[in-house]
Amino acid sequence: MENFTFYAPTYFDFGKGAEQHVGELVRRFGGKKVLFHYGGGSIVKSGLYDTVKKCLEAEGIAYVELGGVKPNPRSGLVYEGIELCRREGVDFILAVGGGSVIDSSKAIAAGCCYDGDFWDFYSGKAKIQQAVPVGTILTIAAAGSEGSTNSVITNEETGYKKGAGSDVLRPKFSILNPEFTCSLPPYQTAAGATDIMIHICERYFSNTEEVEITDRLCEAVLKTMIHETPRVIEDPQNYDARANIMWAGMLAHNNVCGVGRVQDWASHHIEHELSALYDVTHGAGLAVIAPAWMRYVLKINPHKLVQFALRVWDIEPRENEEKTALKGIEAFERFLKDIGMPLTFAEIGADEKDAELMTSKLLNTKDTEGNYVQLRAEDVMKIYHYAATGEM
Repeated sequence: MENFTFYAPTYFDFGKGAEQHVGELVRRFGGKKVLFHYGGGSIVKSGLYDTVKKCLEAEGIAYVELGGVKPNPRSGLVYEGIELCRREGVDFILAVGGGSVIDSSKAIAAGCCYDGDFWDFYSGKAKIQQAVPVGTILTIAAAGSEGSTNSVITNEETGYKKGAGSDVLRPKFSILNPEFTCSLPPYQTAAGATDIMIHICERYFSNTEEVEITDRLCEAVLKTMIHETPRVIEDPQNYDARANIMWAGMLAHNNVCGVGRVQDWASHHIEHELSALYDVTHGAGLAVIAPAWMRYVLKINPHKLVQFALRVWDIEPRENEEKTALKGIEAFERFLKDIGMPLTFAEIGADEKDAELMTSKLLNTKDTEGNYVQLRAEDVMKIYHYAATGEM
C-alpha cells in the first residue's frame, strides 16, 4: 500500500424526509445568499423544488435560481452561473439534482473564486485553491459527486469533456433521500448503477500490491450493486434496494475505496470522448467501453481481472488465467445486458469513423492513458474498434 492523505468532511443527512433539513443545513454551513442550481422539471414534478424554496425561506435565506443543467453539463451554463453569483453576492451554492447538477455547481463554485477562465482548471492550466461552499440534495444515484472532490464539464466551444478536482470541492453537506430515485426510468437507473460499478473498477484495477482492505471494500460495493440493481429494475419502488444503491454510489467515488493504490481511469476518460461527441448517457457509454477495455488489457495484464472473476463473479477457476478472467468479463457483460445497458457502438448511435478524432482528443498533450495498462493511441483505437465491431 502506498502513502496517502484522505480528507472527507462532507456531512450526510440520509433517509426519508431528509430534504426538509436543507434550510437548517445551509444556515449551519454559513449560507446567507444562495444559488439554487438545478436541471429540468423532475424536481418540480416531485415537489422537491417547492420544498427547497419553502425551507430556505423559513430560515430567512435569500436565493437566486439557475436551472437548465443538462446531462454532460456544459461550460456555457457554468459561465452564466459564475456571472450570476458575482452579481448577486452569492456565498453558497445549493445543487439539487444528479451528478451533472453537482458537477456544474462545483465548477461555478471554483470559478467564482478565480480571476481567470474557470476552464483553466479543467485544461490543467491551474489548480483549484478556493471555492464557494457547495451543498447538495441528490436525486440520482450514479456519479458520486455528492461526496467527491471531482467535477466533469463539457466545453461547448472545443468539444472537450474534462475533469478537475480539489478537496475544497467536497460538498459541505449532502442530503440523500432514496425516495427521490424511485421514479427514475429503468434505463436511467441502470446507467447510474453502471457508473457506480465502473467508479469502483477504476480503483480496483491497480498494480499496487498489498491492498487487501481496499480490494475487499471494492468487491463489497460491486457485489452489492450486482445484488440490488436487478431488484430495483424489477421493482422501482423498492426503497431498501434504492437506499443501498444510493449509499454505494457515494462510497464508490468519495475515494475511501481508492486510497493507497494507483488507480486507472482509462475507461472513464475513453468514454468521456464518446459522450462529449455523441451526448451519450455516461453510464451507457461506460457499459460499452469498460468491457471492451477489459477484453483488450486481459492479454497484457490478466492478474486483477482474474481476481475480479473469482471474487466478484464467483467464477470457478479455469485451466489458465486468461480463460478464468474472460469468464468474469462475460459475466459482467451479461449483467449489463440483463439490466438493459448497451454493449456496442451501434446501440448508442456511435460510429467507428470518429475513433481517430476521439483518440486524438483523449491523448491531446500526453502519450498514454491509464495505469493498469498504459495505453497508446493504437491501443485506444483498438478498444474503440472492439466496441464498434466486437472484433479485437
